[in-house]
Amino acid sequence: MFPILPRSVPRRIESAALSVLAVLAVCASVAALVLGAGVPRAAAASARPCDVYAAAGTPCVAAHSLVRALYSSYGGSLYQVKRASDGASANIGVLATGGYANAAAQDSFCAGTTCVITEIYDQSARRNHLTVEGAGGAGAADVGAPADALPVTVGGHQVYGLEISAGMGYRDDSTSGVAVNGQAEGMYMVTSGTHVNGACCFDYGNAETNNKDTGNGHMDAINFGTECWFAPCYGQGPWVQADLENGLFQSDAGYSRNTSNTGTGPMPFVTALLKNNGQNHFALKYGNAQSGGLTTTYSGGEPTAGGYSPMHQEGAIVLGTGGDNSNGSIGSFFEGVMTSGTPTDAADDAVQADIVSAGYGGPTGSTGTLSPGSEISLRATTACCTTDYLRHQADAAVISPVASGSSALDRNDATWIVRRGLADASCVSFESRNYPGDFLRHYDFRIRRQPMNGTSRFRADATFCPGAGKSGTGTSFASYNYPTRYLRHYDLGVYAASDGGANAFDSAASWSDDVSWVVSPPWAP
Repeated sequence: MFPILPRSVPRRIESAALSVLAVLAVCASVAALVLGAGVPRAAAASARPCDVYAAAGTPCVAAHSLVRALYSSYGGSLYQVKRASDGASANIGVLATGGYANAAAQDSFCAGTTCVITEIYDQSARRNHLTVEGAGGAGAADVGAPADALPVTVGGHQVYGLEISAGMGYRDDSTSGVAVNGQAEGMYMVTSGTHVNGACCFDYGNAETNNKDTGNGHMDAINFGTECWFAPCYGQGPWVQADLENGLFQSDAGYSRNTSNTGTGPMPFVTALLKNNGQNHFALKYGNAQSGGLTTTYSGGEPTAGGYSPMHQEGAIVLGTGGDNSNGSIGSFFEGVMTSGTPTDAADDAVQADIVSAGYGGPTGSTGTLSPGSEISLRATTACCTTDYLRHQADAAVISPVASGSSALDRNDATWIVRRGLADASCVSFESRNYPGDFLRHYDFRIRRQPMNGTSRFRADATFCPGAGKSGTGTSFASYNYPTRYLRHYDLGVYAASDGGANAFDSAASWSDDVSWVVSPPWAP
């Protein structure tokens, strides 16, 4: 059994002598890192998000992350996994104090079986740990998320995020230090703009302690998704909204007062932020977690309906569901914190700078091979199509020409990260470069890009076993669960196809060429 790693109590800077000037200094130093002003990446460890918020006088009362330490002094466990083969559990910690998750420990512990995430540890001294959520007023008890569903690269390290499918969620109904009864608080999470839906409710933040809807103002949580509760909402979303119970709010009126707030769009990594003084003001912000600053979409009064001014928070913490365990949503979670008191804008900006400096979605450091972690593109070898590459378009796999002059979107869509086979580690699976947690799989023998849901069916459908190219060139990829079917392009679509059969895409004509691919360096940088 993998050894259980001790959880240390992080040191937090709480001296009243540290003023807003100190926060601005932190912001400036982290911004220098992001702008490349000669500061090495490792220097970011001196100003993790909870260090910044503590310096601003609004210390973290909850700090959850699967990917990295949120205090420069934190060296304990990030989360716990439980494996299916024997029910044993292991804590996954950081590689170094203030550093990134030790994903290799998870890989070793879960080798040959599957694991689920059973607990997400609070790095703050409050110990507000999240466990799998029980039944609530709107949903049956949840299940844990598969531990390997969301592999990502952060700071050059392969780590795992938390990928929530419907029926999954985490909670702590007995917390310490979290805002109650109109107290001020702030919170943010790093999530994904590509793994969303319009179901209720992908939330992170303050919720009811009995898993039921107890009325207006009894929640204060970030919501992220495409559900428009109060019309009008502008654009297609997804939007950062405030789940204050009985509504997802973009303003005091509920609906958006900001016509330019059309949503974050399909960003792979999004910073979503909410702060609320609990009495008469709340604000919503978002940013690209890979670059740039924060955009404020609303800053103004509490909702005008009764019960929201003052707020009536109960102090539970929820992740992945609504306050009453409404659990039809999907979403991704990498890190998030909650604070005591409303953070300053300067502190928010410094935290965003640190998030950007963390390196979400950066290069894996390996390219052009079928080794796990390598980034690749797959080029067709059939005479008609030697400049065509396998890419996703919407959620379907197709081939199309890609070149150095192609758009960034086309080049990203044609780039894949090789992962250990989800059903068999001796084979491979292909994760989308710009849709973290989405893999190529066959469904009705059509190849599609879909989010990994942890089921054995998905694992098998998304696993392909490489061998010598059937045409004598390149590599052919056999379906793990249909081994006589291979990854094939046909009429610009991509299929799991046999050599002859009832379907048009099983045609024997040019089959050997169509199932042979050249593993190439990735088109995306």
